[in-house]
Amino acid sequence: MKEKNISILRHSAAHLVAHAVIELFPDTLLTIGPATKDGFFYDFLPQKNFKEEDLAIIEARMHELVYQNIPLTHEQVSKEYARELYKNNPFKLELINDIPDDTVGIARQGDFYDLCRGGHVETTGEIKYFKLLHLSGSYWRANKENQSLQRITGTAFFSQKEMDDFLQAREDALKYDHRRLGKELDLFSFHEEGVGFPFFHPHGKVVLNILTDRIRNRLIRAGYKEIATPAMLSDQLWRRSGHYDHYKENMYFSEIDNESYAIKPMNCPGAILIYQDRPRSYRELPLALAEFGLVHRHELSGVLSGLFRVRSFTQDDAHIFCTEDQIQQEVEKFIQLFDEVMKPFGFTSISIRVSTRPEKAMGSDQLWKKAIQALEDSLMRLGKEYTIYPGEGAFYGPKIEFHIEDSLKRTWQCGTMQIDFFQAENFDLTYVAPDGKYMRPVVLHRAIYGSFERFLAILLEHYKGKFPFWLAPIQVRILPITDEVREYANQIMDFLLSAGIRVECDMSSDALSGQIKRAQINRIPWMIIVGKKEAENNTITIRDLDGKQTYGVPIEQLIEMACKANDVE
Repeated sequence: MKEKNISILRHSAAHLVAHAVIELFPDTLLTIGPATKDGFFYDFLPQKNFKEEDLAIIEARMHELVYQNIPLTHEQVSKEYARELYKNNPFKLELINDIPDDTVGIARQGDFYDLCRGGHVETTGEIKYFKLLHLSGSYWRANKENQSLQRITGTAFFSQKEMDDFLQAREDALKYDHRRLGKELDLFSFHEEGVGFPFFHPHGKVVLNILTDRIRNRLIRAGYKEIATPAMLSDQLWRRSGHYDHYKENMYFSEIDNESYAIKPMNCPGAILIYQDRPRSYRELPLALAEFGLVHRHELSGVLSGLFRVRSFTQDDAHIFCTEDQIQQEVEKFIQLFDEVMKPFGFTSISIRVSTRPEKAMGSDQLWKKAIQALEDSLMRLGKEYTIYPGEGAFYGPKIEFHIEDSLKRTWQCGTMQIDFFQAENFDLTYVAPDGKYMRPVVLHRAIYGSFERFLAILLEHYKGKFPFWLAPIQVRILPITDEVREYANQIMDFLLSAGIRVECDMSSDALSGQIKRAQINRIPWMIIVGKKEAENNTITIRDLDGKQTYGVPIEQLIEMACKANDVE
């Protein structure tokens, strides 16, 4: 029995959408159509732009082609023959010219053919469960300087259930999009005056402060030293670090006193300059320098995506300068720190990847083996399962990555620890060893949240806007039923504020039902209902977001409950 391969199915579906488009819009030029992680896409240059309503027509034609059960074949042909086939298609001609072999692949299904390396189902009849998802703009070979195209994106599965589950998850992702939730909860906004640069409102800043305080407290206990480095530094520094050569297109530059400066896209060089500021002894190592550094990166407008992809963001960065023999202990400390920080967020599935030496790498084989072994030994000692990704490390060192799964079953890379053999050599970093000799430290780059902005977006969608009590920007809202009890409501608010609870009072003259509805829209964890009976008995009624109510709660018990809910150590 032929093994099922979802990539082959989706690649075949991409051919199917191209087949349907050519039959319906014969003057369209085809470009490329690969399988992707979640489905497939095909980029076209139509004579007249497609409209959203065309997707239903194209999808219907695809189903007709499926019903015809057309065999799919693949053959190798000469480049001359292929050029004749595509003499009127400059995109395919460019692809043919770029192929180093003397022959190229052609896939056929009925009268339709396409340039292809191969890998298809046997007939169109096997592509039963698919859906066209959306229409968007793109550029030839993803270069904005090239011809603009139109992209049709879709997905395909081996069963209706798999597709239904995917479409439901996609619908949930749209429903709980962090951009919509951020507006509803008044957390952040974007403005034309700063495209790609987020503006955080008071409630959003409260959440960021909580995230910062939580990780800062743990860093202090773990022996980290917090630093702050300038946002703008001479571009000579960035040339030396290698960022200028490899990252120039994503950097912002300015001129000061006829000298060129760059706004930092990363925090590493600043931490290195602090290490380099004076001679270091082995007795100071490991030296862990932490920084909540705001960085700026020039991202193309087409890839900006709410808080997931922005042009300025804050990293919970740290750089650990250590000896080779200290690598394993520092990796273990980092893994334990990561677990501590992540525990209260409720991520139930976290996978770990270890990326090893690529073909081109700096540093000796012995040093790489030692570093990789340190990563693996640390994970094994702590009982962590992990997957090896051979050759996926950076040229300057191996790394571990932590991928968290959210409530919508999507995975996100957050924590990373990168071992770096390059920058110590590049910046001539040294320490005095016990024998008086100068040695090179190893630099460990590590982050837990990665980007505060991105992590906030992940949390918003993970919780579907319903932050847990300890993280909610407003934890309690007091709802007075009548004006007569407002003085009592204010007393309760003062008690809660003095206990460190984030509380506000609904000052509107709306009926209780309206106040409750507004608090539910704002996802306030606790609503404190105060009426005449509560004021007389010195109690309150607690209503949570799910509608559960607890009556006759004394003020002292309320404070105790709130403090306990805030304790997530």
